[in-house]
Parts: sequence; C-alpha cells; structure tokens
Amino acid sequence: MPDRAHDDDARDAFILSHTEVAAPRLCPEIALHLATELTTLWTVTEAWLAEHGVPPPYWAFAWAGGQALARAVLDRPELVRGRAVLDFASGSGIVAIAAAMAGAARVVATDVDPVAVRAIGLNARRAEVAVEATSRDVIDDPCARFDVVLAGDVCYEQPMSSRVLPWLASLARAGKTVLIGEPGRTYAPATGVEELARYEVETVADVEGVARKIGRVLRVTSRPSRNGLRKL
Repeated sequence: MPDRAHDDDARDAFILSHTEVAAPRLCPEIALHLATELTTLWTVTEAWLAEHGVPPPYWAFAWAGGQALARAVLDRPELVRGRAVLDFASGSGIVAIAAAMAGAARVVATDVDPVAVRAIGLNARRAEVAVEATSRDVIDDPCARFDVVLAGDVCYEQPMSSRVLPWLASLARAGKTVLIGEPGRTYAPATGVEELARYEVETVADVEGVARKIGRVLRVTSRPSRNGLRKL
C-alpha cells in the first residue's frame, strides 16, 4: 500500500528544493514558492516525473490570469467576503489565498496535480490563511456548497476549455458568481461574459514569451462561446 505521508513529504521537499519564495509584483501581499526560470525546473521535474508520476510544474508559476483574478479579489473583497469559494485549477493557490485574505468564509482550492495540492498548502500556511486543497476533479460537479467559483487562466488549451466553459456557464445559470482570469488565451470565451477589471501583469518571459500581458477578469453571465478571443 502506498505511504501517503511519505509521498507528501517527498512532494514538499521537492517544492522547497526547487523554488524560491517571492511575491508577484501585481500581488505583493502574497508570497509564494515559485520557480525563478522555466528551463531548470522543467528539466528537473521530467526526471522526478519518471519516478513519482507527476504532471509538469504548472503550480510553480504565478500565471497572468491568476494574478489578475487574485488582484481583483483583493481590490474588491465584496466579491467573496463571507461566502464559500471554490478556486478551480488553483496551481500555486494565489487566487485561493487572495479569497481567504479578502474574508471568504471558506476557501477550497482544487488541482488535479498532487504536487500543486502540496504547494497550495505550503503557500497558504506561509500567508497564514485557511485554504483546503484537494486533487479531486470537480468539472461537472454542481458545487452546491459554494457561492463563488474562481478560475484563473484555464482557457489555454482547446480540450480543457471545451470541458470547463460549459460547466462554468451552468454554475452561473444556477446563481453562483463565476469569475475567470483571462490573459488573452486562444480559447477564451468571446461571448457570455462581462469584463470586471483588467491589469497589466508582469510575467516570467520564458514562460509566456513576453514580459507583460494584459490580464482581464471576466464574470460569466450566460453560456460562453468557445470562439477564441484575439490575443491581447
């Protein structure tokens, strides 16, 4: 039988060994365990992947959409204050941590990568906030226990967008507040959303290919189209 505690200790050790604590410039309130460059971590992870069976380290970067969404939540705490919040595809946990800082009654962060789940826990403890982290795939779940669903930067691939956008739309139609952090990804919704905020986000250039991106925060209002937006 697998030793879960041993696996978790190994994941924590991997995170601590291959990241540095830093705060994204757009969200200086939130310090995270982040990679300083893509190539080194990706190479190390490929070797670790063969031994432990984990996905690439998407959790090790504060993606532009997540930064924008976290900033919007911090700037407008009324979006989450006193409410139960689900942060979908949480990655580093930046959005979940922002929601907890903004006064959410409960915050659950989901990511199918078990290493991301450990990173979220480490980052939340550093921020001294309560965030529950789980690797359960919640797509198609009605999320009955939640009032707000947050999704930072989830439209970068067609298969994922095709699954995620109809689900988010169903949650919006059920009366939940559904917000997407969107930095101009190809498969972002073109309709069925309204813009709440936009920010210029400093990125890791070898991750995004550019030094800055415009991150928009979109509220899902109806069934979003999967026709891509133009790159911003």
